Amino acid sequence: MPFDHFDVIAPLYARTTYSAQAKMRELAALPVKGRLLDIGGGTGRVASALLKDVDEVVVADVSMGMLRQTPRLTLQPVCSLSETLPFPDNFFERVIMVDALHHVIDQPATAREMFRVLKPGGRIVIEEPDIRTFGVKLIALAEKLLLMRSHFLSPLQISSLFPAGSADTVSEDSSAWVVISK
Repeated sequence: MPFDHFDVIAPLYARTTYSAQAKMRELAALPVKGRLLDIGGGTGRVASALLKDVDEVVVADVSMGMLRQTPRLTLQPVCSLSETLPFPDNFFERVIMVDALHHVIDQPATAREMFRVLKPGGRIVIEEPDIRTFGVKLIALAEKLLLMRSHFLSPLQISSLFPAGSADTVSEDSSAWVVISK
């Protein structure tokens, strides 16, 4: 079995707080009635910050080490690849992915799955380190050296994974947000 970097860092990651809550709420148009899916949500640190804004929160991640740290009383952890989500079509009002798209193996398949499980009128928000900035280029290099298979995309490249005209981008500091409407 290959080495899982996320199993090792899960206990530390679970203790960190999510600093962009207000920005995520704004871009995801929260609060909203219904379900939110946090793909690649690991320990649930982002999803936990958004609990009061939706009726139900599901955290999907491939790392069991991360999911073991997820608070099960408030969040529903699901072990799943982002490329093959175990949910029906049009199931979630909101889908988010924070700092995870560069870790998935098949980014186009992940985008298709995100769009598939999103209800019409719903919104996807992807927050990623902005590869156009020098600091993130250094992070990308470090992750390559650590054999993490990361593949960072620019905001425009992320937008192009979704149907034409459905995505808007916002960049601040070293982060980029791509907002997709269905």
